[in-house]
Amino acid sequence: MSNAVHTGYPPPTGSRSPAAGSRWPRWLIAVTAVWAALLAGLTWMSSAEDPPTVREQRSLTQAGPVVDGAIGEIVAAADAGVPALVPAEVDRGCRISPFADGATLTRVVDLAAPVGEEQAVLQRVADRLPARWRAGVRLTPDGPRLRADAGEFVTVTGRPAIAGRIRFTVDTGCRPVGDDYDSAGAASTGPEVGALAEAVRALNGRVGDRESVVSAPCPGGGTARTIRSVVDPVATAPQAALAPLAGGTPVVETTEVYAYRRDGVAVLADFQPEQVVVAATTGCAG
Repeated sequence: MSNAVHTGYPPPTGSRSPAAGSRWPRWLIAVTAVWAALLAGLTWMSSAEDPPTVREQRSLTQAGPVVDGAIGEIVAAADAGVPALVPAEVDRGCRISPFADGATLTRVVDLAAPVGEEQAVLQRVADRLPARWRAGVRLTPDGPRLRADAGEFVTVTGRPAIAGRIRFTVDTGCRPVGDDYDSAGAASTGPEVGALAEAVRALNGRVGDRESVVSAPCPGGGTARTIRSVVDPVATAPQAALAPLAGGTPVVETTEVYAYRRDGVAVLADFQPEQVVVAATTGCAG
């Protein structure tokens, strides 16, 4: 066997190193840089001036006034019933993406309406909401449902909760928190304060105990406001205790709801197993 060492083969004709000829022309690099700068500028202008195209482009801070205004629209459209504004809820348990946390703002209006007329009341409210909302009521296997679009990716729904009570919900869906939601507050001064005190005294509760105030702007100006109080169970039948204040003709009277109007104030008593939640509301002009 030969021990000669072969020094190798001659390189193929025309071969070249990988780096040879890989440089871009200077003019192409310059054009690419200018295009990148132009694209970045257009992106910034679009984000600053163009309307949002997805919900994730609007923060909770920006959506808050839309939600508050929608609550006022619902109260104005539901003047035939007995409304009560519910405190807002901000749920921070959602995620916009695997890397970004978000929050959902939900506001609610409870509306007492005569038993058996819930669908008709839903339709009346839908007809009176702004036309741009495209509100409508459809009958589902679970009962009538109202749905509307308040704009800025804020949805409005309505459905009977129990006999004699309808619940309207305004929801932002999950979105960036921004500077957070600043709840529409209001001082507890107005005719609703006296109406609430009367109802609480009739139920043998303590006036001013565990109160909260919730408000929303009315579409025609002014403010819809609800003040509520939680009363411990009373010994006498609460419906009978409230009957004199309703003048004997409540809007709704069931084992769970008692609602009436007195001197322009809507009063709704929600009878729960361990407490009675009483809400007095001044609404919006129709």
